[in-house]
Amino acid sequence: MLYDINLKITYGYEVPVAGGRHLVRVLPASIPGRQRLVVGSISCQPTPGERVESVDFFANPTTSILFRSVHDSLAIRMQARVQVEAQALTADLTPPLAGLPAQLAACWSVDAQSPHHFVGPSPLLPDAPEIAAYARAIADEEMTVRQIGTAICERVHRDFSYDTEATTVNTTAAEAFKLKRGVCQDFTHVMIVALRSLGIPAGYVSGFLRTLPPPGKERLEGADAMHAWVRFWCGSAGGWIELDPTNNIPAGTDHIVVGHGRDYGDVAPVIGILKSYGSHTTEQAVDVIPVG
Repeated sequence: MLYDINLKITYGYEVPVAGGRHLVRVLPASIPGRQRLVVGSISCQPTPGERVESVDFFANPTTSILFRSVHDSLAIRMQARVQVEAQALTADLTPPLAGLPAQLAACWSVDAQSPHHFVGPSPLLPDAPEIAAYARAIADEEMTVRQIGTAICERVHRDFSYDTEATTVNTTAAEAFKLKRGVCQDFTHVMIVALRSLGIPAGYVSGFLRTLPPPGKERLEGADAMHAWVRFWCGSAGGWIELDPTNNIPAGTDHIVVGHGRDYGDVAPVIGILKSYGSHTTEQAVDVIPVG
């Protein structure tokens, strides 16, 4: 599936700001056998004084921008064409949960794809006893790792309500679990903590999701959104599998990957610092348009 993607993130500052330094992660990744970035660009208004393109530890494309001049707004725009490949449905070759530690111990790699980076707590996802108890009630010792991941995805989708007003970007997984409400970031964080509590390596996937308008309605410009879902390691034969707990579906050709990380902090679209004493507003508009 071929897509054209347009993203615009705008910031409006209550008082002019200076000295802004930001790290931007919004450009879709190229992943062999999964998706290919045909062409892509990131532009900023105002033009930054410095700009550096790089790749972070987890192989995510990043753009570092620095502003020396005073400005009262910032607009970041990303345009890309991406080819997404359908993932073949394979037999469940994943081990039972009891067999996963041996396969994890046999993995000596510590590169970006190594499951060792995703099995323990991470900066935004400490252990949460209540989520661990939730996971233990779902998992069965006779289930394979893939079956456990699928079961937890289904339960999170069933037990949680999608509510854009219930949480913020700073809401913890434990807080979202207590509320049983939230957005894709919350669904994803809860599922990751649940899987890790069982010893299953799990990570955060940031990207775009193509959405369809209601029957008989025209698609609204900017109505698509950045999205988040989960990937978890299913052993040496099963590898990494991606599931979307917000929608209770496997990640497919409608899911376009921007980056992988341990939690949201590793793949936040824009992070940085600036000199200011006022508040700010932000808006985001996304278009994911199939072209073939």
